[in-house]
Amino acid sequence: AVSQEPFWADLQPRVAFVERGGSLWLNCSTNCPRPERGGLETSLRRNGTQRGLRWLARQLVDIREPETQPVCFFRCARRTLQARGLIRTFQRPDRVELMPLPPWQPVGENFTLSCRVPGAGPRASLTLTLLRGAQELIRRSFAGEPPRARGAVLTATVLARREDHGANFSCRAELDLRPHGLGLFENSSAPRELRTFSLSPDPPRLAAPRLLEVGSERPVSCTLDGLFPASEARVYLALGDQNLSPDVTLEGDAFVATATATASAEQEGARQLVCNVTLGGENRETRENVTIYSFPAPLLTLSEPSVSEGQMVTVTCSAGAQALVTLEGVPAAVPGQPAQLQLNATENDDRRSFFCDATLDVDGETLIKNRSAELRVLYAPRLDDSDCPRSWTWPEGPEQTLRCEARGNPEPSVHCARSDGGAVLALGLLGPVTRALSGTYRCKAANDQGEAVKDVTLTVEYAPALDSVGCPERITWLEGTEASLSCVAHGVPPPDVICVRSGELGAVIEGLLRVAREHAGTYRCEATNPRGSAAKNVAVTVEYGPRFEEPSCPSNWTWVEGSGRLFSCEVDGKPQPSVKCVGSGGATEGVLLPLAPPDPSPRAPRIPRVLAPGIYVCNATNRHGSVAKTVVVSAESPPEMDESTCPSHQTWLEGAEASALACAARGRPSPGVRCSREGIPWPEQQRVSREDAGTYHCVATNAHGTDSRTVTVGVEYRPVVAELAASPPGGVRPGGNFTLTCRAEAWPPAQISWRAPPGALNIGLSSNNSTL
Repeated sequence: AVSQEPFWADLQPRVAFVERGGSLWLNCSTNCPRPERGGLETSLRRNGTQRGLRWLARQLVDIREPETQPVCFFRCARRTLQARGLIRTFQRPDRVELMPLPPWQPVGENFTLSCRVPGAGPRASLTLTLLRGAQELIRRSFAGEPPRARGAVLTATVLARREDHGANFSCRAELDLRPHGLGLFENSSAPRELRTFSLSPDPPRLAAPRLLEVGSERPVSCTLDGLFPASEARVYLALGDQNLSPDVTLEGDAFVATATATASAEQEGARQLVCNVTLGGENRETRENVTIYSFPAPLLTLSEPSVSEGQMVTVTCSAGAQALVTLEGVPAAVPGQPAQLQLNATENDDRRSFFCDATLDVDGETLIKNRSAELRVLYAPRLDDSDCPRSWTWPEGPEQTLRCEARGNPEPSVHCARSDGGAVLALGLLGPVTRALSGTYRCKAANDQGEAVKDVTLTVEYAPALDSVGCPERITWLEGTEASLSCVAHGVPPPDVICVRSGELGAVIEGLLRVAREHAGTYRCEATNPRGSAAKNVAVTVEYGPRFEEPSCPSNWTWVEGSGRLFSCEVDGKPQPSVKCVGSGGATEGVLLPLAPPDPSPRAPRIPRVLAPGIYVCNATNRHGSVAKTVVVSAESPPEMDESTCPSHQTWLEGAEASALACAARGRPSPGVRCSREGIPWPEQQRVSREDAGTYHCVATNAHGTDSRTVTVGVEYRPVVAELAASPPGGVRPGGNFTLTCRAEAWPPAQISWRAPPGALNIGLSSNNSTL
């Protein structure tokens, strides 16, 4: 519209949102070149104005109206130019109020949540939300409300639940001005806590005695189920006007209140026991009647509480005026009278208890009280077999309490000691039982009324024991003698001993044996009695004199030089015999033959380089005798070749008769020698040729080994002139030089000499090896 008119008026901002109580500058302008006058019409308060030729600006303050429409006008060319604006105010939700909740809300009933946000607006931009904790219960937007509407109220009906107890309810307000170029303004109310409860319609249950005696204490309890929350319940428990201050125990939705009721003489008679339970402003109550009564115990007296045997004793039982007493089953004639009896005290009356009963009827119930008293009768000691047996048998080891008790009053002292003044039994004390306690004891019981004496025998039984004295671990028998395997065991009762050879079922060794080597071995001896058993292994060794066996000590032995072997002569015998072999006659007279030890050891005899063959006598000795044996020793050696028997360099002459290599070997028996060249044996031929020269390998062999040697053979032959020539071949002038060549074949190399022919004495010969 402004663009279609030649002149116009404009108002900026045309539409504005201002927070309630805020201020705003409005700019009013025109394109009229010379406006006559102009202004800004509004009901709002103004704070200042600025003007120009075609404009004016005015500040509006304390803007509170929900909506106003200011008008900008100018008078131009007899026309009035106008521009209308729109100013709306908004108010933040500064106050968000959740109405108070009831102090207690019954579970299962509805309650009202009401939220009020006064003045906030515009209401069309407002949203209210009711919350349980962080959970949204209801949310309402007021979109579509008039622009001038302000403030809002949101109400909801909620069903109270158990889980709502202690829950916080609140209200949240949101003013959303983002579509108008402003922000989102939020605020929440202070949370309000809801307390829910549930109270059973049934009254509490009381557990209490119907009768309560003066001076006594009795427990009472009050129980109620169906409480929520049980911890919030309050209990009042009283007997008459006495508050009992109960202890309350919670068990889920139930509670148990317990207290101790104490009756006093001032309360005697009928009283009421009250239990009152309060929760959520409601209460439940139960009352029970309790009768408080007084009933003292009867009085029982003895004329003498302690008398000597044979004295008279009077027993009296009495009680209150309303009680009927009964003494030893005999009632008094009427209530309120005492009952009596008399007796002549005997030993059987010692520690006799007398009983007095008193009965009283209270509120239709018969009450009984009794009292007892004990009579002590003094008499001399008695040692009965039941309390102090004449013969005791106990196993050794476990701790026992040794008892020899005597009857008597006062309590007798008992002392048991051996008749010879030896050991004393520690009666009444827990201690170990040892075999040293065995024996006969004299027991004396004494008190100030007299004494009693009795002899008792104590036998301590114990399991068998096999010691080294009665049953040694090792036994040595001599072959051919008589012996028996006897093991003596200690024990009570005396044990039976059986010895069985290990590994042989049922082979029990009994009586005398003719000792043979097969009796050597390990025997298991077991001793048994009712208290147990003991077992022991006994090693039996059978010894015997020396004896030579041909395989272990041969009569003929060959010593091989350099073999490192010694003569082995093992002798059977126990203990192991010592063996010595000495030469007998000839070169071996008195010579000691080195023997190989039974087991290799670092102290073995040194191996000799030379051993004299001959006859030796070997003697074996142990403590059970000695035996001799003759041994013939012979000496042999392996092959041996050296420069003297097989020279490493040999020379043959060509054309001579063929002969074997001069190669022999020492050794016993005499070794055989075989020579070959490149694995080919020495050929049989008539004459020596030059081809026989070369290297030969000779091996000497006998029963004890081999030896080898390498031999180089050279073949010598006589000189032969192979060439004689002169040069130049066509002749030479007198006075000139010529060359003569002479070549010879021979081994060793030939020596060449020159000789001029007859008639050539003037020829000068100058020899250079074989060339002149």
